Amino acid sequence: MFKKLLTIGMVTMLSYNGISQKKYESNWTSIDSRPVPTWFEDAKFGIFIHWGLFSVPAWGPTAKDNVGIYERYAEWYWKGLEDKNRASNPAFMKFHANTYGKDFKYQDFTKDFKCELFDPNDWAKVFENSGAKYVVLTSKHHEGFTLWPSKQSWNWNAMDLNPHRDLAGDLIKAVKGKGLKMGYYYSLYEWFNPVYKDNVTKYVDEHMIPQMKDLINTYKPDVLWTDGEWDHPSETWKSTEFLSWLYNDSAVKENVVVNDRWGKETRGKHGGIYTTEYDLIHDQNSTGLEINHPWEECRGIGSSFGFSRNEMLDDYSTSEQLVHILVDKVARGGNLLLNIGPNADGTIPVIMQQRLRDIGDWLRVNGDAIYGSRKWEKAPKVGKDTKVFFTAKGKDLYLITTKWQDSPITVEGVQAANVKLLGYNGIVKTIAKGGKMIITPPTLSPSTNPCQHAWVYKIENVL
Repeated sequence: MFKKLLTIGMVTMLSYNGISQKKYESNWTSIDSRPVPTWFEDAKFGIFIHWGLFSVPAWGPTAKDNVGIYERYAEWYWKGLEDKNRASNPAFMKFHANTYGKDFKYQDFTKDFKCELFDPNDWAKVFENSGAKYVVLTSKHHEGFTLWPSKQSWNWNAMDLNPHRDLAGDLIKAVKGKGLKMGYYYSLYEWFNPVYKDNVTKYVDEHMIPQMKDLINTYKPDVLWTDGEWDHPSETWKSTEFLSWLYNDSAVKENVVVNDRWGKETRGKHGGIYTTEYDLIHDQNSTGLEINHPWEECRGIGSSFGFSRNEMLDDYSTSEQLVHILVDKVARGGNLLLNIGPNADGTIPVIMQQRLRDIGDWLRVNGDAIYGSRKWEKAPKVGKDTKVFFTAKGKDLYLITTKWQDSPITVEGVQAANVKLLGYNGIVKTIAKGGKMIITPPTLSPSTNPCQHAWVYKIENVL
């Protein structure tokens, strides 16, 4: 009897201390019941990194070539060459023939993927200064080339070939050393893998799932960001089988975040966080869409994820535009995963570093309105012309205006409260009238203006 009571007491204690957990079954009802770890919704801003053999040619069509956004991705270079059904195929073929010759094979790019200037500590410092709280690296894109010494990709990885280095391992060590979260993008499918093309089941059982488990077991990432799911339903990919292992038995079961790209039917419906891409869910425009689930917008600073030498300055978002994108996503309850495309030599293009630093400068003043915040449920609906946004945290409300207003700003449904302009030491005048609060913006000079691009009023103790 004593032994039985002791056992019950131990089980209770383990549950109380959070050591035990729910057992997740291999079906979407069970998998979807797992809460998204809180750290993700608190983080708000992450850095995406698209880096691989495609960084050698570093080329894709742009808007001037009259192709859609999905056709401009430089990381799709190999597919652009081989798939004659793609609208961008003629542009890729012409560039490749003129630059490398028609007999030059994609595999030959390995000799120039040297990464000789790659310093993971330099990258980690750039990310830290950007204000990002997590990083996601392409461990393997659709070309199948892995940035770690994967046994499943023998002689098609960054250790066996150039740069003869564990790029994924080196970077996660440096990034976590800065106190940031880090994880990996992983493509479920591989365009030209002969096993995938001939026998999908064999590919999933003997290549894909062992490879993903190796990635998890070796590096213990905070994020597993899958992609390339659209060829098959999640049942074919055995997604719930893998996720039940991840949530029940892996070393990262409690804190790992996954996305919704696990089968052609799952995006925006199943998995972990929901994802949008350049404001699209596949072909559906997500601008202004109410998403009542933890979610994340991913996009490049330019119109490509992988670095494209063909892009001009006008193809890049300005620092102001990027700050406004961040504000829009966070006010709507989401995160922003902003992509950079490093060069094949391992350097981050200076224009991308500059954009990230500007975002970091803004966040150093206004991060209180971003990190750890949530959508204010009483906020007016956000549209494409919205200039005033709201976030909420604890008892405080934050009003973010993306265009400086000299005239008074009215906040409906808020009574009199103490108001501060973040980064400004002066007084902000307010009056309460008829269930509204009216904020009179202070008069700023160049020396008292706290930041650029967007301004935040903290309205204290009103929630």
